[in-house]
Amino acid sequence: MNKKIIAAMLIVLGLSAGVVGWQLKKTSSDSSTSTEKSTANVLSSINISSGESETVGEVSTFIELGANINVNGSGATADKNKVTITAAGTYSIKGTLADGQIIVNAGNEDKVYIILNGVNINCSNSAPVYVMNSKKTVILLADNTQNTITSAAAATETEPDSAIFSKADLVLTGKGALSVKADNNMGIVSKDDLKIENGNITVKSAGDGIKGKDSVVITDGNITVNAGEDGIISNNDTDEAKGYVLIEGGKINITAGQDGIQGETNVLIKTVDVTINSGGGSKNSSTKADWGQWGQPKDNQAANNNSETEETPSAKAVKAGVNIVIEGGTFNIDSSDDAVHSGNNIVISGGTFNISSGDDGMHSDSTLTINNGTIDILKAYEGIESQTITVNKGDINVVASDDGFNAAGGNDSSSTNGRPGQNGFAGPKGKSGQNGSSSGSGLINFNGGYITVDTTGDSIDANGSINMTGGTVIVNGPTSNGNGALDYDGSFKLTGGLLVAAGSSGMAQAPSDTSTENSVKINLVSQSAGNIVHIESSDGKEIITFAPSKQYSSVVVSSPELKTGQIYKVYVGGSSTSKPVDGVYTAGTYTKGQEVGSFTISGVVTEVTQDGASTNNMRGPGRKPGK
Repeated sequence: MNKKIIAAMLIVLGLSAGVVGWQLKKTSSDSSTSTEKSTANVLSSINISSGESETVGEVSTFIELGANINVNGSGATADKNKVTITAAGTYSIKGTLADGQIIVNAGNEDKVYIILNGVNINCSNSAPVYVMNSKKTVILLADNTQNTITSAAAATETEPDSAIFSKADLVLTGKGALSVKADNNMGIVSKDDLKIENGNITVKSAGDGIKGKDSVVITDGNITVNAGEDGIISNNDTDEAKGYVLIEGGKINITAGQDGIQGETNVLIKTVDVTINSGGGSKNSSTKADWGQWGQPKDNQAANNNSETEETPSAKAVKAGVNIVIEGGTFNIDSSDDAVHSGNNIVISGGTFNISSGDDGMHSDSTLTINNGTIDILKAYEGIESQTITVNKGDINVVASDDGFNAAGGNDSSSTNGRPGQNGFAGPKGKSGQNGSSSGSGLINFNGGYITVDTTGDSIDANGSINMTGGTVIVNGPTSNGNGALDYDGSFKLTGGLLVAAGSSGMAQAPSDTSTENSVKINLVSQSAGNIVHIESSDGKEIITFAPSKQYSSVVVSSPELKTGQIYKVYVGGSSTSKPVDGVYTAGTYTKGQEVGSFTISGVVTEVTQDGASTNNMRGPGRKPGK
């Protein structure tokens, strides 16, 4: 693959390389390797909490809505179709407003508690619920109640611009149901912090669905968002301690015209059950010429915030400007743009991911670390992409139409000057580099885990170097000779684990001679998909029996079982009595096919060539020919 080498920031990594044994099974192997990133503001774990839950006291004032509004208690007044709350207290509201408002305009230190006890509030020209001023307003959804808030106001660039709008901290809690509809604007907005503690909440909006400028915190609840623009967003870009989304639990379903979950700074998820469809889903892929036209026509869109700089729209499922840290949960993602995207750093320490993406499965501009979890990227243009990628543990499957693992860009060749979805990488002092840039400082670290890769482009592609200390990596690589199962510019140092990489022979590479674990590179005449390649020792001990899922002419195998000084034989074809797992047969009896040749391990990389097969001599010293 051609490389576009452009200078970019060198990511400094300190590696404590613990060698990890491999196991051929769908169970991740542990890693003792720790990686430290030099990038500023990188988080490796969630360092904030949601705080204490709200407690709502006894009701001080009862408000019954209708053609004639009845207020029983102090702190609130009614004027025609508007209720105005001006003091701290607990207010219980029920009934219907055909066209009116609930307004909170209390003191700066006043905490206002509103219990929605079965309401239907509509407003044709403003926000049906408008918190103009208070220290904090808490909305409790009473048990076993249905509450509906509907804004039919025209699209506006002035505030209030949502169905529920608050200039103060806003909390939603309780076990009742809330339905919010904004025909032309946003759904629920707080200009400060927005917290959802519980409730069955449904939001349908032309603009953003749920938005807290300083933060959005979700601790529980059943939340459904259908938004023309972003689903859940925090967008404070002036304070690095704000602009974050923190999710600690709940069940969330998002259909968004643009981003699903967006944090201007960080997205931090402890656990959640979330389903996201962004930008129309993966069927709207980055290889299409009109990709990027997300949301509604500009003249029909709601303004997110007239005082803030508009950004170029994107349709990522989970997006953050600085950090994404995910510790657990279930993620079902169908995204037009990247499924998980950070402008700096991603850390995955747990969770189950089912991803279909029209662009990248996971992308981070600087570092992407997987400490654990089950990640199944069913469809993507590029699977996992970052300047530095580190896998310490986890079960990972990547299916990509271009590169599988890509450190620092690679060659995105689907359009003349780069496909529409090409991402940049970190430049000097953390600034983003040119789209698709390749600095030669890319790094992939495999320290553990169970990884399978199936690609049309390069499967493991480092515009720099690869280190493997443990785990299992199984590659069904490209059939085109313009790509390779393994592709690196610098070195591939392999000191532990199991590597099986099949693909085309035109660009085939093996690990470097700086490795300490032995490898063999097998050059074959073209083999059909499913045709077995088998290596055994001179005494008949099986080293590997593997049936690639696609046509192939090159296989690279590295295993602790390949011993220096020992003689091995290579076969193609034949059969096995066991059932394959990801193409690998274990514990069965192999019936021999055609013998390709034998080899003696006398160097760290050995090469065997079948009669009639072409060879690719891209690697330097260290490769020893077989017999």
